[in-house]
Amino acid sequence: MDATTRRFVVSRAQSRCEYCLLPQSSIDLNFHVEHIIARQHGGGDEPANLCLACDRCNLHKGPNLTGIDPESQALSPLFHPRQDQWDEHFRLDGSLIVGQSPAGRATVRLLQMNSARRRALRERLLTEGRW
Repeated sequence: MDATTRRFVVSRAQSRCEYCLLPQSSIDLNFHVEHIIARQHGGGDEPANLCLACDRCNLHKGPNLTGIDPESQALSPLFHPRQDQWDEHFRLDGSLIVGQSPAGRATVRLLQMNSARRRALRERLLTEGRW
């Protein structure tokens, strides 16, 4: 991926993970430019298929397009940062990201957005006013 595309994706995302909203400035690693639909599933390198993702969200998502909604146990598409609005699928309750839709709940579960380390980091950022 060329530097111009990477800069565009980072700018569009306002330097935040488009899944969990973690600010890139909060960790020492560069966030990944992630293929929402993986190449192996026919996704391309066009900006409409790219998003900025923290290392944890990207690695847990992998090539997955769906997950299991823990409430209904039904298969659900994952949150799609280019097509879905974050506030329609998630809400922040303190340091906890709560899925508000089947896609939100499946995404929270699959990406392990509420792991102890991520919640502790969000809590610290919220306390410091950096969220």
